[in-house]
Amino acid sequence: MERLRERARTAPRGAAMARPAARLVRVSRAVTFSACHRLHSKSLSNEENRKLFGKCNNPNGHGHNYKVIVTVCGEVDPVSGMVINLTDLKEYMQEAIMEPLDHKNLDKDVPYFAEVVSTTENLAVFIWENLKKLLPVGTLYKVKVYETDQNIVVYKGEEITSEK
Repeated sequence: MERLRERARTAPRGAAMARPAARLVRVSRAVTFSACHRLHSKSLSNEENRKLFGKCNNPNGHGHNYKVIVTVCGEVDPVSGMVINLTDLKEYMQEAIMEPLDHKNLDKDVPYFAEVVSTTENLAVFIWENLKKLLPVGTLYKVKVYETDQNIVVYKGEEITSEK
């Protein structure tokens, strides 16, 4: 042990020391919003929709208190000590999530869902696309949407390309 301490005391210091490696860090922020929707596909008959979506196909819809966790990823800025200013992230989430979705009927008030079934999967993609337009390029890492405590969707921007 004493040898280690001696080695540390006699090791070169100052300009010869290497700069610490850049650190890649993920930062997350959560918001909650309330919205209603009806799971119904225009590609299916009313009977097929009832069979597929059950009570979630109720013509009057149903509501959720959604929780969304947005994760960004990047290097810690050596000057600010931050990956992203959390005040900025909060504003981006307000614009991308809260303004278009909070206290809305997703199917009637959000144009995106006029042709897309308002599943939580599609909601996660919608949120991703909105955030991607606002955040610094390449920083959006993950969108996690809790429809309930048991039903959770994670989207990381992946796309499937089909080869023909």
